[in-house]
Amino acid sequence: MPFVPHRLEEAQAAAKAPQKSRRAFREEAMSATVAVGHADKVNAAIRTGEAARSALVASWRRSAALHRLDPAERQPPRRLTEGELKLARQRIEPLVRAAQASLDRLYLAVGGVGCCVLLADRDGVPVERRGAAGDDRTFDEWGLWTGTVWSEESEGTNGIGTCLVEGRMLTIHRDQHFFSRNTAMSCTTAPIHDHEGNLAAALDVSSCRADLTEGFVHLISMAVGDAVRRIEAENFRLAFPDARVVLAPTPDNSPAALLAVDGDDLVIGATRSARLAFGLTGESFSHPLPAADLLGGAKGEGFDGAERAVLQRALARVQGNVSAAAAALGISRATLHRKLARFGIRRTH
Repeated sequence: MPFVPHRLEEAQAAAKAPQKSRRAFREEAMSATVAVGHADKVNAAIRTGEAARSALVASWRRSAALHRLDPAERQPPRRLTEGELKLARQRIEPLVRAAQASLDRLYLAVGGVGCCVLLADRDGVPVERRGAAGDDRTFDEWGLWTGTVWSEESEGTNGIGTCLVEGRMLTIHRDQHFFSRNTAMSCTTAPIHDHEGNLAAALDVSSCRADLTEGFVHLISMAVGDAVRRIEAENFRLAFPDARVVLAPTPDNSPAALLAVDGDDLVIGATRSARLAFGLTGESFSHPLPAADLLGGAKGEGFDGAERAVLQRALARVQGNVSAAAAALGISRATLHRKLARFGIRRTH
């Protein structure tokens, strides 16, 4: 029989196959051992009643008791179809648009050190992602990708799902995850509220680094918090395009406490931080409040106070020029002089 080159290659491949199988078997056995060890740790913590003292164990308990999940489960995360993902994105499209610049900014800060950025909807499904091409294969295999379901109901304790359940920023670091298969990742996530103060999404930075330090996790948390404030503020401005958006004075001087004020100086919208600070609810905006009542400075209320404010604004717009201010107000120069004298307003022209 004549020599056929490709058969030599087949023989060499066959000779190597048993070695590869043994190596794969060892890796699989080690992985199974780790999974069992982690599952034992989770189940032991749940049995000892630590859920009453630990938010993490409380989440583990929800995962096991409420959602009937097994920490040793090795099935990959569930993924939406392209059509389902498209619908999920459409449901929060205004927020997605508002987030673009902040997602880019956050990725520039963390993307070069083995992290990816995910914007997930209220159901825990990432609809936007930023990541380095070199890390894409790893993150895709782990399910840190658009369309993957990261709700606590589906994935147990994890950054996105647990953040959405508890409504607070948190970090789920490696073996704090419920599923053993998720213990190689570290996830820092913060909730995002819409223009009406409702929980609408979550912003997540996930890392594939095994050497992630506590200090770096803290820096990631600060970056995520800053990005969330920017996204909420931009989304709020886009929701009230014709209103004046003002920073509300709050006891903690929160930069996220914003109010939308209309042309009649009535408050027609407020961010979650502002609602909490002033005790505002959805019903508060069925009968809008005067901005002065929330922001202070209502001493001059009444017709006289309102008229004085109109005159001051008219003068300010024309740098104190009385003739120009009178023309803008549609009154004579003499009438404006009398009004200025009545209110003791000094003019420069």
